[in-house]
Amino acid sequence: MPLQIVHHPDYDAGFATNHRFPMSKYPLLMETLHARGLAGPEALNTAEPAQASWLKLAHAADYVDQVISCSVPEKIEREIGFPVGPRVSLRAQLATGGTILAARLALRHGIACNTAGGSHHARRAHGAGFCTFNDVAVASLVLLAESAAQNILVVDLDVHQGDGTADILSDEPRVFTFSMHGERNYPVRKIASDLDIALPDGTGDVAYLERLAAILPELSARAHWDIVFYNAGVDVHAEDRLGRLALSNDGLRARDTMVIDRFRAIGIPVCGVIGGGYSTDVPALAARHAILFEVASGTA
Repeated sequence: MPLQIVHHPDYDAGFATNHRFPMSKYPLLMETLHARGLAGPEALNTAEPAQASWLKLAHAADYVDQVISCSVPEKIEREIGFPVGPRVSLRAQLATGGTILAARLALRHGIACNTAGGSHHARRAHGAGFCTFNDVAVASLVLLAESAAQNILVVDLDVHQGDGTADILSDEPRVFTFSMHGERNYPVRKIASDLDIALPDGTGDVAYLERLAAILPELSARAHWDIVFYNAGVDVHAEDRLGRLALSNDGLRARDTMVIDRFRAIGIPVCGVIGGGYSTDVPALAARHAILFEVASGTA
């Protein structure tokens, strides 16, 4: 069976082309996946908006209501990085619903990926850092509430520390949060994950992969995981304008292969989300995100 991919055309909320958050990467990623033969009809699944009750498992009820009604206070919109109008609100609900669907597909088929997600700066009280809802935290709590999983591992390899995920899941012992990120990057004030590894500016393929290879066996042996959420942010790439690390395309591929093979080899389902990636060369950025899907398709 082909890799199960979750997508929705409204993942693109139509930002201006010069916005720091490159919304056009979502349709370009789908074009890339189609061109590489990964997005046929038998592979594609359409995201639906996350239910408000699901969102409120992870986020304050008043904040969820504000996003859905497009009444988020300006102060919080500034922290998020853009106004929360109807298209942004719908996009946030869809991307979160997409990760929930991808997680359910991963439990059924062994692996699945969302063409959005990884919004790891959204905290319990409000969004932040281009993140409106925290899709991985919501999906984790939905699976736990439905008894679809009992032990969940979050492997967050976006270049930015997963502060929002750590905030939401800090009191949930059934979810273990791991973040490996750039030490001097956003957010300035980190919120401790269960395990954090901070890397110096300029870390390249060799040093990065050595650190990852050393920690993955410990993570895989820590519990019998029912599912792994893998945030495969490509902002660790040398050409990312917000990254400050120095991985190559080959380094990204080796990283994704290392993570996915580690858990799939021992029968643990993996749900992949694309995380961050910021570049004015959006086709090149979409090609970097496509690496996750190419690697994942090899284990589907």
